[in-house]
Amino acid sequence: MKFDDILRLSFNSLMNRKLRSWLTVLGIVIGVAAVVALISVGEGMQASVAERLGSLGANLITVSPGRMRAFGGFKAFGGFGQEGGAGQAAGNLTENDLRIVKTTLGVLYADGMVSGREEISYAGQTVSASIQGVDTSAWRFMETTGLESGRYLSQGDTYVAVIGNRIANDVFKQAITLNRQITIGGQNFRVVGILKSAGFIGQEDSSIFIPKDIARSILTDLSSNQLSSITVQASDSSNAQDVAAQIEQRLMITRHVTNQTKDFTVTSSQAILETVSSITQTITLFLGGIAGISLLVGGIGIANTMFMSVMERTRLIGVLKALGTTDSEVIKLFLAESAIMGLVGGLIGAFIGFLLSGVISELGLRAAGVGGGMGFGGLTTVVSPQLVLFAIGFSVFVGMVSGLLPARMASKLEPVEALRYE
Repeated sequence: MKFDDILRLSFNSLMNRKLRSWLTVLGIVIGVAAVVALISVGEGMQASVAERLGSLGANLITVSPGRMRAFGGFKAFGGFGQEGGAGQAAGNLTENDLRIVKTTLGVLYADGMVSGREEISYAGQTVSASIQGVDTSAWRFMETTGLESGRYLSQGDTYVAVIGNRIANDVFKQAITLNRQITIGGQNFRVVGILKSAGFIGQEDSSIFIPKDIARSILTDLSSNQLSSITVQASDSSNAQDVAAQIEQRLMITRHVTNQTKDFTVTSSQAILETVSSITQTITLFLGGIAGISLLVGGIGIANTMFMSVMERTRLIGVLKALGTTDSEVIKLFLAESAIMGLVGGLIGAFIGFLLSGVISELGLRAAGVGGGMGFGGLTTVVSPQLVLFAIGFSVFVGMVSGLLPARMASKLEPVEALRYE
């Protein structure tokens, strides 16, 4: 029996039982659509995280107080110097630590930052916001969000501020524009710069950056020598890990601590990128596993349909085998039917999954417009050609595997017994 004859017989068989075939295909459609939609969410998350963390640069290092504060200085992976985080109270960084860091071989810039919360007033409205006191001579070279308008802080600045995108546009009833006056802790500041949106993994959006000396006069809970974090830019990204190790060793010596009593954490952006990428990959696999259950249920539906098909066409199988059709050709006939159902379900499911991913992305972006100020931004999805091809190919594979046992059962029927079957 030729291959085109097998395909024609398989297709005719499916068309003769349209309702059952389409109900079976529906299970595959749901499974493939779920796989494409959910994995696209996971891949979109990975792409967003990689893009955001990639913008940090592989040559950035942060030193944070506290042994367990692994990511505190990266502000939820979106930047540096955020207050809070595990282990903050376990130790304090000082200006002496900053001097040690600056004199470490391979350090290009080092910015000792002070952080806290203070009341911000504008247009008759008062809110609490994060204040970041930075070194105006170094911060601009390590700031990764970028300016939407205005300029960075520069040496000689006093009562001026650069504000995050959410502070500028969402917190107050009236948007803050360049050169407007805001009040921080009872002092008036002129806005000289507005940062771009940091996205869903950044917290710069909700921060205000001012000169460090001025911040110390406002944040009364900080001592004159205390730093919240130290951000470092290595001269070469290829040796950033070595620079981080040198910083850690030198600080351990000057702070008189050991590995057991260490009260600070040194973390490179590359290490965070690897850790977060591993987390997002795990989430993607988890989402894919959930969607795969739907596809498995669809495969069970194909198997059930094919078993019923074998029982209904027992006499036909007997006729085919009596006319000389081999066992392998009978197997191919039934596998072709299950593969066709898998292929049709995969194509339709991939298309629906693509549409669903677009809806999810659109809803995420709309949510960002309403609540993006919370630091999460819009959820985007990524539907790659590889994902679509994998989903379709896997649905065909599931269909063939589901039809394998019924096909083998059909091929083992004896012609005489099959012809006598009622």
